[in-house]
Amino acid sequence: MSNQPYEGYGEGYDPYAQQQQPQQAQAQAWPGHQQQAYDDAQADQQYTQQWQGQTWDTQVQQTRPAASDLAYFPPQNYQAEPQSYDPYAQAQPPRPDVPEAQPPAPSAGDGYGPPSLAGNARITDAQRARLEGRSPIIEPGMQPAGLTAVLALLLSVTAQVGSYALVVPLVILQAVTAAGWFRLNGMWPARQGIALAFAGALVADVALLAAGRENGPAAILGTLGVWVLLSLVMQLRSHADPDTRITGLMATVASAALAIVAAGHLAADPDAVTVGAAAVAVAILARALPLPTVASVVVSLLAAAGAGIAVGGMTGMGAKGALLGAGAGVCALIGHRVASYDYPSRFVHFTAGVALPLAVAAPAVYVLGRALG
Repeated sequence: MSNQPYEGYGEGYDPYAQQQQPQQAQAQAWPGHQQQAYDDAQADQQYTQQWQGQTWDTQVQQTRPAASDLAYFPPQNYQAEPQSYDPYAQAQPPRPDVPEAQPPAPSAGDGYGPPSLAGNARITDAQRARLEGRSPIIEPGMQPAGLTAVLALLLSVTAQVGSYALVVPLVILQAVTAAGWFRLNGMWPARQGIALAFAGALVADVALLAAGRENGPAAILGTLGVWVLLSLVMQLRSHADPDTRITGLMATVASAALAIVAAGHLAADPDAVTVGAAAVAVAILARALPLPTVASVVVSLLAAAGAGIAVGGMTGMGAKGALLGAGAGVCALIGHRVASYDYPSRFVHFTAGVALPLAVAAPAVYVLGRALG
């Protein structure tokens, strides 16, 4: 073997001496030089996984594991991962002292979610009243009854003045009827439907003034038929779901029909309008008195008949005014009852509660006035 020095290393370089140094260091590391052996082992493991733990034997892990062996071990992490809290992950059992309330199923087609007392924003006042054990029927009270009486007296007085004077309180009645019916059905704001119903009422008034009282039924029914078609076309152009379209169509048709039928006061005989409107005013005021329901209804009908006799004697109808007053009073009580349905709001009381008694009484005033006159 040649003793010439290696190129680049100079004289005295022995490669076999460098290979023997780790073995000699390992032999001298036990037992006196443990720290040096530990440092050499850490230097050998600097390109592999570095483990931190309280019990680690450096003598066992001196050899580097193969890459194929490491593939079977997932990366280790000795720090506990924080667990995210999900309050809905596990259902909490109900407390034994608080029974779990089961809400009743919603009625079909009402458009609301299941009624609940725990903050459901979609629950209606009527559903809340039923859940709380209260009646969903609340009568308008004395203030709306007073407004109804004022409007009825305006109709009664202006009917004796002339048709054009009667139109002024009639238009107010028709506007309040159109707005109150939509609010009574929970549709607010419904500007297009209210405007359409009120426009139909104005067209009926114009047709009655142009055609005369003798052609009143044709003018009213013709306008009502046209407005039903217009309401249908308006709902067909809507982009709402089918259930909403049907509900909107029924509300629009009913509102337009009530507002147009109220024009029957303009088509009826002036004396019949005077007697009927006075009977409605007295009947609604008597119905608002704090009496039991049955007694209040009986008192209202008797008051309406008495008002019919009194006003009929002043207009020339005589005793026939009692029948006209009783018929108008019955229709007024029906409209009053409808305005009290479904736990309405104060706005409903001052719209539908004011207008419906007079609007519903218009056909009876026209028919009975023609029959008794």
